[in-house]
Amino acid sequence: MSEERLVEIETKIAFQEQGIKDVSDVICEQQQEIERLGTICETLVKRVKEFSELIPGIDAPADEMPPHY
Repeated sequence: MSEERLVEIETKIAFQEQGIKDVSDVICEQQQEIERLGTICETLVKRVKEFSELIPGIDAPADEMPPHY
């Protein structure tokens, strides 16, 4: 195998390794964002439940027809 061919292969491998690292970093950031959003959703669900307990009748479906119809 010629020296030029070997350098070309090593260069391609280096670019691939950098690409894999970049993708891995993005995946890590996305996972952290997913976890952060999950925590926010859990907090919001908890707050909605707390507010629904304070207001009577709030858990009634909004699209339900009134009894006189």
